Amino acid sequence: MPFRYEIRLSGSGGQGLILAGKILAEAAAIYDGKNATQSQSYGPEARGGSSRSEVIISDVDIDYPKAVNIDLLLALTQEACDKYWKDVKEGGVIIVDSRFVSKLPEGKFKVYSIPITEIAEQKTGKSLVANIVALGIITEITKVVSREAMESAILSRVPRGTEELNLKAFRAGVAFAQELV
Repeated sequence: MPFRYEIRLSGSGGQGLILAGKILAEAAAIYDGKNATQSQSYGPEARGGSSRSEVIISDVDIDYPKAVNIDLLLALTQEACDKYWKDVKEGGVIIVDSRFVSKLPEGKFKVYSIPITEIAEQKTGKSLVANIVALGIITEITKVVSREAMESAILSRVPRGTEELNLKAFRAGVAFAQELV
C-alpha cells in the first residue's frame, strides 16, 4: 500500500501558514527524497482573513494535489478549527493552539490542544514564530519528515538574519511534543 499523508495548516493571514507549508513540502521533497505537493488558499484580506496551506507527502507520484482525506489538521484559530475538523479522517490528528481555540471537536481522531503561541513567546520572545513551533510539534508527532530535513528547509526558507530564531522555535516545538508522545 503506497504511503500518502495529507496535512492542512489553517488559521488566519499573517500567521505564516503558507511559509510553514512550503517548508514542510521542501523538507519532504528535497531533503527526505519523498514526493510532496503544497497548495495554498487565503481570503482577499492579506492579514486577518482565513488562510490555509495543504501539503501532501507520498512515496509514490501524487496524482491529485489537493488534500481530501486529512491525516493532520493544524488549526491556529477557532474559525479554522470549526471549518476544517470535519475533513480529518478517522484515526487522524488535530493540533490546535489553545490560546485561540477553546471549543474542541469530538470524533474518531486525536486532538492536541497545545499553547503554541505561548511556547513561541516563552522560548524565543516572539509570537511571530508560532508557525515554526507548530512545525516542530508536527514533525515530532507525525514523524513523516525527519528533523534534519525540517531544519535544512527552515534554513533555506526563512528570512536572512532570522535563522537562529526559527531553529530555536522549531526545537522548542519538538521538545514540547516529546513530552506528549
